[in-house]
Amino acid sequence: MSSHPIRVAIVGAGPAGIYAADALLKSDAAREPGVSIDLFERMPAPFGLIRYGVAPDHPRIKAIVTALQQALDKPQVRLFGNVAYPRDITLDDLHRFYDAAVFATGAMADRALGVPGIDLEGSYGAADFVSWYDGHPDVPRTWPLEAEKVAVLGVGNVALDVARILAKTADELLPTEIPPNVHTGLKQNRALEVHVFGRRGPAQAKFSPMELRELDHSPNIEVIVNPEDIDYDDGSTATRRGNKQVDMVAATLENWAIRDVGDRPHKLFLHFFESPTEILGRDGRVNGLRTERTELDGTGNVRGTGRFSVWDVQAVYRAVGYYSDELPKLPFDPVSGTVPHAAGRVLAANGSLQTGVYVTGWIKRGPVGLIGHTKGDANETVACLLDDHASGRLPAPAAPDPDAVPSFLRERSVRFTTWRGWYELDAHERELGTVEGRERVKVVEREDMLRHSGA
Repeated sequence: MSSHPIRVAIVGAGPAGIYAADALLKSDAAREPGVSIDLFERMPAPFGLIRYGVAPDHPRIKAIVTALQQALDKPQVRLFGNVAYPRDITLDDLHRFYDAAVFATGAMADRALGVPGIDLEGSYGAADFVSWYDGHPDVPRTWPLEAEKVAVLGVGNVALDVARILAKTADELLPTEIPPNVHTGLKQNRALEVHVFGRRGPAQAKFSPMELRELDHSPNIEVIVNPEDIDYDDGSTATRRGNKQVDMVAATLENWAIRDVGDRPHKLFLHFFESPTEILGRDGRVNGLRTERTELDGTGNVRGTGRFSVWDVQAVYRAVGYYSDELPKLPFDPVSGTVPHAAGRVLAANGSLQTGVYVTGWIKRGPVGLIGHTKGDANETVACLLDDHASGRLPAPAAPDPDAVPSFLRERSVRFTTWRGWYELDAHERELGTVEGRERVKVVEREDMLRHSGA
């Protein structure tokens, strides 16, 4: 084992990558021989999913940034923002500069949904919509919001976020960090009815209790649940008894199902036991959704009943899960959308270990669970990395000098941002917010982000 500090590159500066850095900093190796960590992030700013995947009206989740920032704010850690793998730095480059590379690239694309009509105008992926309202610099600045009746497919937290943003008024969201173009766009939103569809029942919904209850906090949203959709079989009852979160979700839905419908102007319907079978269209545009009624089979799963309904909607948002991008030079399982691995060690196509390459977060386990669950992923991956280093299984890098990396990026004419640059961008966004009486206003344009980060 070499005496120089363990040099680790982490590709992706979202929660998964930052938790991996934190695990390295808290390890025994951080004391001897020491660790030196560089995070590479394709966006000019860090925090990944927290900045570009969490709805702006979730300040409690946004507060995770404070904890992540503390983890990054260490002398052993550097940030290289606006650096994309493999465009700006390749796997061979990482091997030249580092003992090990950890990929924490997450999942930002929509998982495919194989139903007819998916390509009609007015059929959208939830991930694209989330990127728009979160001010992602690489998506269009406008979003079509002409539909008065909208369907959202899926019963996870992303589906709730999409439904809530569509059902709220623009001015309700103005106190958040939404950029001016998003506020302007939402003011044109014509949605009066939002219908959320799940093919199974209340006990199988993937909502977290807090996210679900937040739907009912808006003075403009009337949440409606059909009493006929409250149904449980033996498998569902066992799930409720064994999972407090599931029981809380089911209890909330039951309470909404038995109450009288109020007069709030925007209606948000939560439908269960409705499996989407076709997105209907006319003249190339969405004009309806066909679903098949399902029923429980005793185990918590469902089967079709052969009874179909057509719903009058003019837009459909698919929130059926995220999907990771394939990473060049790394193996990829297209079914799960993950990199094959053994406890975080990347496995080559023939099943052998790909030396010095690791994964953590959603690219490792798929886009499931809450943000905090990635800590366990990071701890497992980092433990394997450190064990490999201690056992001498990691070849020493040819160019371990930390100064070699910024020199390399400058030679490649890569305009990169730094941790100090994040503080400068953060201060600028807070100043913009102060002018409008808000905590911050998010900068959207990549060029503006680079300029205010001192790239």
